Amino acid sequence: MTSNDHLVPVVAYARISADLARDAHGVKDQHKINDETAAKLGWRIVHHYTDNDLSAAKADLVRPDFEAMLKVLKAGRLPDGRAVRGAVVVADDRLVRRVGDYERFVDALTFEDGRIYADAKGLKDLYNEDVESMGLFGVVISKAEVRKIRRRTRRSHRRRAEQGIPVGGKRPFGWEDDKRTLHPEEAERLAQAARDVIAGKSLHSILAKWREEGVQTVHGNPWGSRSLKLALWNPRLCGWRKHNGELVRNADGVPVVGQWEPIITPKEWMAIDALFSARVRLNIKADGTVTDYRTPSYLLTGILRCGKPQGDGQICNAPMRVSARPDLSGGYVYQCPSRSMGGCGGSGRNGAKVDEYVTEAVLARLEERAAVKQQEDSEWGGAEELERLGKKQRAMLQKWQEDLISDELFFPENHKMEVRIKELRKERTEHALRAQRASKVTADVRERWFAGDLDLAQKRALIREALHAVIVLPVGGGGRRPFNPDLLVLRWTEG
Repeated sequence: MTSNDHLVPVVAYARISADLARDAHGVKDQHKINDETAAKLGWRIVHHYTDNDLSAAKADLVRPDFEAMLKVLKAGRLPDGRAVRGAVVVADDRLVRRVGDYERFVDALTFEDGRIYADAKGLKDLYNEDVESMGLFGVVISKAEVRKIRRRTRRSHRRRAEQGIPVGGKRPFGWEDDKRTLHPEEAERLAQAARDVIAGKSLHSILAKWREEGVQTVHGNPWGSRSLKLALWNPRLCGWRKHNGELVRNADGVPVVGQWEPIITPKEWMAIDALFSARVRLNIKADGTVTDYRTPSYLLTGILRCGKPQGDGQICNAPMRVSARPDLSGGYVYQCPSRSMGGCGGSGRNGAKVDEYVTEAVLARLEERAAVKQQEDSEWGGAEELERLGKKQRAMLQKWQEDLISDELFFPENHKMEVRIKELRKERTEHALRAQRASKVTADVRERWFAGDLDLAQKRALIREALHAVIVLPVGGGGRRPFNPDLLVLRWTEG
């Protein structure tokens, strides 16, 4: 028997904040307080439970050591069989900050009679209803303080956002350590990537080039599709800022300009925003394909649709796939998949000839649109309505705050205006995307197409810009027949 075996065995609990956990002495200091408290009371600590950087205020966050301590207290013994008669902690607010957790702790500790509990201030009798009530009251006060701190933090973040002050943490890629001055090489890479994405280039193609050149993130890691997409989708690139998922705007609804140098223009970022937002709505991945990040190997994959009529009078409409046909010019055909794969298997067409015909038709349509756009006013037509609604909404808000109009009138009307303003802002971003693409691609699209300046992903993006789909009607009559472009129905987009 050792000299301290006669002392009462208890467990100790400490919840260490992130700052203390990083300090080599932080954990030791917390344990030392518990050791001194136990020694004064004639107790012996048989096990230390410690949760590092785990908030006691979050309902969905599990503290492993806290949960393990509750099981030990209820059982009255450690897993190795050593007896446990109570617990010691630094302070109640380091133990719990939620009423439910406090009640669970009290239930576990008082599961049997004669258990003991203390914090740095001294012994507490949790069997006494008044003491338990005071403990619950302390938890409520503590939780209220946590909420107050969170509100202050949110207000501080919001105020910094409205003032355009850069956020803390690691510098963003494209800027120097001051988070305000551009890093020349990185900024140029982001600017070029943004222009390429607007023009229809896939993130996969951009990443492949960056990896060849050894470009890394500010953390020294290789770039991935998600990290590049988030970097390009960040309004910081054009000098704006988001807070809680929304652009930070002033009282007039104008985006707040941050205190850092922009890499691209607001119109370019709005084009990227419209592009990525559309892909999210359509469940289209970051390179413009429907299923994954790879660019298809053929020009019209997923664009051609089988137009063979079925028994119910409806066309098959299955996306046509590519099959190798060495005996044909070009070496491949677009084929409707079999019934087991969702198609009818009843139609196919020479791939090279279809690509050639659709390419010429699309280029002609894009050149026509480019010529029309040069003659039209490039400004977005909804600007006046958006400005008028913004002024009307602010005027109505002022009257409502002055009790000049009732809640019954204000809230329904304000909701209608909010819906319309959101629609107009969406239209504005989509217009920006069309304008950017028109200015960067369609002006010399034919020369760039055949000169090899556009990769396959960019060509497919241009085709999707011009076409909803191409319906391939059946040849009929059986056997091989000459290629007939009249059996290709092009479904053009508007604009």
